[in-house]
Amino acid sequence: MSKPFWSGVFPAITTQLKKDQSLDLEATAHHAEVLIQSGVSGIIFLGSLGENQPLLPQEKRLVIEAMVRAVNGRVPVLSGVAETSTAEACRYARDVEKLGVDGIMLMPAMLYKGDPRETLAHFRTVARASELPIMIYNNPLSYANDLTPELFAELASEKKFVALKESSGDVRRITDLHNTVGDRYALFTGVDNLALEASILGIDGWVAGSGIAFPAENQYFWELTRRGQWDLARAIYRWFTPLLHLDVSPKFVQYIKLAVQETGLGREFVRAPRLALAGEERKRVLKIIHDGIKNRPKIPQRK
Repeated sequence: MSKPFWSGVFPAITTQLKKDQSLDLEATAHHAEVLIQSGVSGIIFLGSLGENQPLLPQEKRLVIEAMVRAVNGRVPVLSGVAETSTAEACRYARDVEKLGVDGIMLMPAMLYKGDPRETLAHFRTVARASELPIMIYNNPLSYANDLTPELFAELASEKKFVALKESSGDVRRITDLHNTVGDRYALFTGVDNLALEASILGIDGWVAGSGIAFPAENQYFWELTRRGQWDLARAIYRWFTPLLHLDVSPKFVQYIKLAVQETGLGREFVRAPRLALAGEERKRVLKIIHDGIKNRPKIPQRK
């Protein structure tokens, strides 16, 4: 697919669950519909925020089958690939290709910190398993394996690698990537509370997390950065930042699902071993969310 496909806001959506922890595909599809109407460029299902790893293999395939049908080609659909072995990642990539996704967001093999040779081999092997274009997800803070700009240069010969989700937490990587690999890949930020800084340094897209609870404001902020309206973008960002901080916590799934619930776009139910927030932590996060709702900026309606 051409590079313009890989630009704009690609939110990582939650997988909605019922109270008994079973899949709620109808609620997930409803949230996807709201995001599409807000103007997103694509949707990523079953990323880390989508609780990929706690779901059973057959559940993941059910989610993708249902969401491809619900989205119905209106925006590109990507699936996260977060398996513990290269063989399982290859199998999953082939399966979701048959189910009709437009691409995958590929993570390193989970649970193992490979050396650079092993990490590159994993990515290259999975790339050969299907014809799907791939966004490589680099998140060394969560998944130990760090794909440096130099390693991305080594992967540049594989044409199926078309985009990078940079989530190292070091915004200097944006410039290092530009200097090392030029415009070889579409470059996305995956750290919500670095979205403005990354935009100034030059990115093609944003894998948004917290913004799925505030889709209209999230999309408006992104469009301001595209137009270079930095004063307005900065004002929205200052309102948004406490909410964006929710994305950079070990409990980001619980935090963002709670925000989704409080804005009426879903429920907070999570899959064990995660548990719903409780006590003072819950009160603290709810205050952030409710303050954000109360102080929501007025933005132009989409035409």
